[in-house]
Amino acid sequence: MPLFPNERSVRTTPEGLLWEPSERWVRGLKGDVTVVDSRHPVLVWEPDLPVPCYAFPREEVRTDLLSPAKNPPTGSHTGSQIFYDLQADGEQVENAAWTFPSADLAGHIAFEWFWRWGTGLDQWFEEEEEIFIHPRDPHKRVDAMPSSRHVQVEIDGTVVADTMRPVLLFETGLPIRYYVPREDVRLDLFESTDHHTGCPYKGTAQYWTWRGDGEVPRNIVWSYAEPLPAVGPIKGMVAFYNEAVDIVVDGERLKRPLTPFTKSLKS
Repeated sequence: MPLFPNERSVRTTPEGLLWEPSERWVRGLKGDVTVVDSRHPVLVWEPDLPVPCYAFPREEVRTDLLSPAKNPPTGSHTGSQIFYDLQADGEQVENAAWTFPSADLAGHIAFEWFWRWGTGLDQWFEEEEEIFIHPRDPHKRVDAMPSSRHVQVEIDGTVVADTMRPVLLFETGLPIRYYVPREDVRLDLFESTDHHTGCPYKGTAQYWTWRGDGEVPRNIVWSYAEPLPAVGPIKGMVAFYNEAVDIVVDGERLKRPLTPFTKSLKS
């Protein structure tokens, strides 16, 4: 049963976890086997991670498919001590699930998603929609809005994009991303790579790298060929990491922001 089913505020545990009940129907599958089928999930934010995970009431998990972990990563997941290996669909997944040490979440089991360890279940669904990478944060918004601002993008003084019809993507906690129609981008100055990333709010992105000289990070340009419906206006358009290029909007040169991507782009 849900914890405090009539209350929606986020709570904090002594261990530093944030959590709140969710009203979404969530299912997790390994192959053809439904491992989780929950109408009372709980969203949990760990103090050292920027995105939430789900924890599920034990009675809504196929616990018969779980066994005590043979090689538990003790100390991870905010000091969790109890981990489980999963045996399902003819495959064993080590440390696929765990319980948090907090008394507030007693009786709940959490599962790994692909984005962190590369292990976990094969598919996750909220209602009938498949969800990728990690659960969506209900306190985060992602809005794609067509605009008539004049946007120019420069790399080492070269104008690589110039448009009066961008789509501005506003995402909580990140700078505005300026998406530019392909015909307004000098894609001949870039080469495509095999790099791809997934986002539960936008979909799967493909990337390009700068062909020119200079200390320019790889994969600074991306596009969503088939974005999720909520951000449909960015379909096929091209965006640049504000952290690594110079962007001029309506004649104003923007300051390069410091974000979680800043360090990774330099590595």
